[in-house]
Amino acid sequence: MTTSLPPIPMSSPDLTEAEREAVLAVLHTPNLSMGQEILEFEKAICAYTGAKHALGVNSGTAGLHLCVHAAGIQDGDWVLTTPFSFVASTNVILFERATPIFVDVDPRTGNINTQALQEAVRDLCAGGASARRWLPRAGVKGDAPRLKALLPVDVFGQPADLDPIRAVAQEFHLKVIEDSCEAIGATYKGAPAGRLGDYGVFAFYPNKQMTVGEGGVIVTDDDEAAAIMRALRNQGRAPGDTWLQHTHLGYNYRLDEMSAALGKVQVARLDEMLDKREQVARWYEARLSEIPGVETPSILPDTTRMSWFVYVVRFAPEIDREWVSKELKKRGVPNRPYFIPIHLQPYVANQFGYREGDFPVTEDLGRRGLALPFSGVMPEGDVERVCAAIRDILRA
Repeated sequence: MTTSLPPIPMSSPDLTEAEREAVLAVLHTPNLSMGQEILEFEKAICAYTGAKHALGVNSGTAGLHLCVHAAGIQDGDWVLTTPFSFVASTNVILFERATPIFVDVDPRTGNINTQALQEAVRDLCAGGASARRWLPRAGVKGDAPRLKALLPVDVFGQPADLDPIRAVAQEFHLKVIEDSCEAIGATYKGAPAGRLGDYGVFAFYPNKQMTVGEGGVIVTDDDEAAAIMRALRNQGRAPGDTWLQHTHLGYNYRLDEMSAALGKVQVARLDEMLDKREQVARWYEARLSEIPGVETPSILPDTTRMSWFVYVVRFAPEIDREWVSKELKKRGVPNRPYFIPIHLQPYVANQFGYREGDFPVTEDLGRRGLALPFSGVMPEGDVERVCAAIRDILRA
């Protein structure tokens, strides 16, 4: 079955004339980079999150990479993280020739399984046979304990269970890098996501809760870490360096003035935009919860505010997810699997020897999950059309 109706957008940014005017105002100045807008954007992020420092960067990946630097992670070190995520959370570890060590996830949320994480930390820090049960089959340099940090991910806008993560990190003197790239505005037991580790990172790609086009921001209360990350994002220039002096080996991870101006307006509207996304999620929940074989997202009690990034459903094991996906596309309904497990990505599997079956919960969620069209500007009629298509396809 095909449809003559126009395709539904997979996602759409929520932009107003205020954002357009802010960007245009920058274009009427000579300062398109490293001006006043980035300072004001960072100040707005600090005010929203309660962080002491905010550092605008040109992507969430860049922000996570700088946090890995700030945590002192080097060649051969180990970082415990999740295989159920966008690949950037693992890539930033690999950039520094460190080893990502995966722990499977909670089947309800897709966030890292904190009981398994605590067990893994204790075994990895003990070394020997206890550690080896968590290590990949290949690609590990030496067998001495080298665990340096934990990198949990707030999947789909729901914070990970950070209290037990922080407790075990404190016990073993590990840094916590919170990947909140999908979770700005979420709260965990009343505390804002991104503020629950040593460093947190938000990302602002166009399908995120707020956008600057491309970009991200790091938040931290650590003065020393903020200073080094500020230098590294700007080609390694430390305070006092001239334009052609570079104290550190750095990167061009700066956020431009147009993006910062857009972001400043988006932060001011963020709560409004989150409420609109919440409404779209409620429309989906009301309709999809009545369709047999469709599992809607689980929000745990500790998530005192969900920040809806994407809307991912899971189909019962007996339903062919790929067939449903193709049939939806024939009806003008785009969709995407979320996520393909990181340990089965070819470059990761080849380097570390991972195989199918290593992380069964992650693999199950990856097989059954499907992201549906979602944004804060999605009309209820489009939600109804998506749900009606799923209902008809499953009846067939």
